[in-house]
Amino acid sequence: MAAYSAAAAVSSCHLHRSLAADSSGLAVSLSIRATHLRCFPANSRRLSALPQRRITPKVEAKKQSFSSFDDLLENSDKPVLVDFYATWCGPCQFMVPVLEQVGQKLKDKIRVVKIDTEKYTKIADRYRIEALPTLIIFRDGKPCDRLEGAVPAEQLIKRIENALKVPQ
Repeated sequence: MAAYSAAAAVSSCHLHRSLAADSSGLAVSLSIRATHLRCFPANSRRLSALPQRRITPKVEAKKQSFSSFDDLLENSDKPVLVDFYATWCGPCQFMVPVLEQVGQKLKDKIRVVKIDTEKYTKIADRYRIEALPTLIIFRDGKPCDRLEGAVPAEQLIKRIENALKVPQ
């Protein structure tokens, strides 16, 4: 993904203190001086004055409801890849397009499901989710492989295909 940033002038305030002695005693003088900082292009090696905002792509998700998580796992006609995530988690956001790519490439072999660990804490506790993102592959309602952390799509696809080849 290419990052673009236009050069912009930004004001920043610096506080200056000075002490002065006069006939009435010691006086403290405070002044605020505005300086201008420049934002450099994102591909520059210099530090930018402003933090760069990360653009996350919008992904269409099919939201479905099930009576229980166990119902989802037991009644699935193919293995299920469950992404345990949180909305505040940066690596979880990185995984959004990766999971979309995996879901498209392996749509005949696996079903991709996302579970928000903040909303479904009991499910997260049951599977001992301690790091985010955590990906678990379920086959016949039981976990058969587990991966913690963000990974590239190609690596995740190979991992899923290898997990599905192993007889249960």
